[in-house]
Amino acid sequence: MREILRRSLTGAVYIFLLLSAVFLSSDAFDFLFMVFGLACLYEYKRLIGLKGYHIFIAYLALWWAFIYFVHDMFVVYALLFLTLVVNFALLFYLFSKKEKLFNTFQKFMIGLFYVGGGCIFLTMIPYTDDDFVKFLIMGIFILIWINDTFAYLVGRAFGKRKLFPRVSPKKTWEGAIGGLVFTLAAAYFMAKYEPIVNQVQWVTLAAIIVVAGSLGDLVESKFKRDAGVKDSGAIMPGHGGMLDRLDSLIFAAPFAYLTLNIFANVS
Repeated sequence: MREILRRSLTGAVYIFLLLSAVFLSSDAFDFLFMVFGLACLYEYKRLIGLKGYHIFIAYLALWWAFIYFVHDMFVVYALLFLTLVVNFALLFYLFSKKEKLFNTFQKFMIGLFYVGGGCIFLTMIPYTDDDFVKFLIMGIFILIWINDTFAYLVGRAFGKRKLFPRVSPKKTWEGAIGGLVFTLAAAYFMAKYEPIVNQVQWVTLAAIIVVAGSLGDLVESKFKRDAGVKDSGAIMPGHGGMLDRLDSLIFAAPFAYLTLNIFANVS
């Protein structure tokens, strides 16, 4: 009971911070995810065994440049391409049965684009034609939360077939499918409140977010398993670390950003 209460209180504080930042101002939202990115990078460094503080400087420089100064979409797409390349490399790492030992340069580049790039594109998603579309980013947060919640509930009630026991033995196919179904249903109704994308596009976006987010969760689980730890950190009592909380979002963010840009260009 005490553990449930602790998890609930921590979750409530986390949601309060997100909602406050989103509805207060775009600058507050930007600053919050810059800080979240630093926290995730700190935990990533400890998981992967990356020494030094150069990655924090590189992340802050990259974040500041792309959030405030870079307006050339060719440069943005170059960052998107590099981030997606690193994410697909991490998927290869996820499904490989061989033990992978990253060198220092690889650890640095993975952290900069997997964590840093993910946080940057998560921050860029709500900006459409110089407007801050708060309900768009809130919709994406809600979709991730619905998927996580119902994947857990359905998996606990009906789960029998293990999804990826080598990396995350508690996850099941039933839970994954249950989370996807409820998330798609939520996306269908969400279009009534944020018409910047239509119902078909919301459902498509939801499917991409669920699949990419679930893979991101597994990637972080493999990092933890290789490091021999249960959680990436302890900053969020009952939930583990910040990377534990944001692993799905930061991995799915570049895929969501790409999808939204395709929608904008084909509509």
